[in-house]
Amino acid sequence: MRETIGLMEPLLPPENASDLNDLALDLVSKASAFAGMLNPVVARSVGNLVRSMNCYYSNLIEGHDTHPYDIDRAIAQDYSSEPEKRALQKEAVAHIAVQKMIDEGEAPDICPLSSEYGQWIHKEFCDRMPEELLWVENPDTGEKIKVIPGVHRDKTVKVGRHIPPRPENLDMFLKRFDEAYDARRLSKLQRITSVAASHHRYVWIHPFLDGNGRVVRLMSYAAFKNIHVGRELWSVARGLARQKDEYKSILQAADTPRQGDLDGRGTLSQKALVKFCEFFLKICIDQVEYMNSLLDFKVLSERMRIHVEEMIAMKELPKGSYALLREALLIGEFERGKAQEITGFKDRAAREVLYALVKKGLLVSETPRGSVRLGFPIDVVERWLPLLYPVRGNENVYQKVK
Repeated sequence: MRETIGLMEPLLPPENASDLNDLALDLVSKASAFAGMLNPVVARSVGNLVRSMNCYYSNLIEGHDTHPYDIDRAIAQDYSSEPEKRALQKEAVAHIAVQKMIDEGEAPDICPLSSEYGQWIHKEFCDRMPEELLWVENPDTGEKIKVIPGVHRDKTVKVGRHIPPRPENLDMFLKRFDEAYDARRLSKLQRITSVAASHHRYVWIHPFLDGNGRVVRLMSYAAFKNIHVGRELWSVARGLARQKDEYKSILQAADTPRQGDLDGRGTLSQKALVKFCEFFLKICIDQVEYMNSLLDFKVLSERMRIHVEEMIAMKELPKGSYALLREALLIGEFERGKAQEITGFKDRAAREVLYALVKKGLLVSETPRGSVRLGFPIDVVERWLPLLYPVRGNENVYQKVK
């Protein structure tokens, strides 16, 4: 069959899809309310943790299970001696580095839902990847093919039952992709729904030999941030990983051809595209609600208090520790000299409390004498932010609970 641009249509849901528009409005409302709930300094610290979480879940969707403890060690340049495990750790560090560039404004100043932005992500990600993970195997011939960072594929591929466009036609399909999802051409509601719709259509095109899923999830993340809906405190990747089978199934279903005269006017099913968009936006809303509940000041501070009191009882922390941690949670950061005032202790005792918290990474600072802010070392995440990650030793727990 001759490939024409119409094979990818429709690229957007109908503007009168009321249920989908309601979800888009609900996401905007809840994300906006969530945006101002944490002190900006604390939000940055949580954002560093969520960046690692996003990496963990996005790679998990691809079958690459690198536990958060191993990711944490890799960030500190403490790599495993096992070659396979070390390679996955380096893959995780690469993913985190690219998202950090997005978060800190180092990404290209172009539409995140564009082929050029996708190429940028792929190149930055793969440039940091270990060599052994940059090869794919043709399942029919056994031929090993090198993945070139940022370069679109020059081979025909098959993904499940779907055969993406031939390599000589990629430019044509990607040009149409860029036109359809250009935010300047879309209404405010369409900018929300386009993030979901483009997520499928980019995977449908499958521009690269490998890495398309992680690229498009970072594109979606960046697109939400670009329209001030997303931020560093939540990630759609966690929700997609929790429903990995349904995510892959509904992605595949959106490849379905048009089902009769009432199913839009394109080659692909409009109903299936709408269904995927609804699924995707519900996942986003679920994750905003989850992180909102997790980071509620009263709830979080109480979890911290209970945990700290247990550590004090076991003589792992000195008395007065919670007062300093609560202050950091409340105001973001404070000067070291205020420890005496906050704890009510004499100078030496207050400094000992501060030192103990810094030593355990519960308070962190840019310099040895600088102001301190809240830290989230991996050892306390399970207690302070339960179910953000699967509990160690029970990696499937995220599939059972919200």
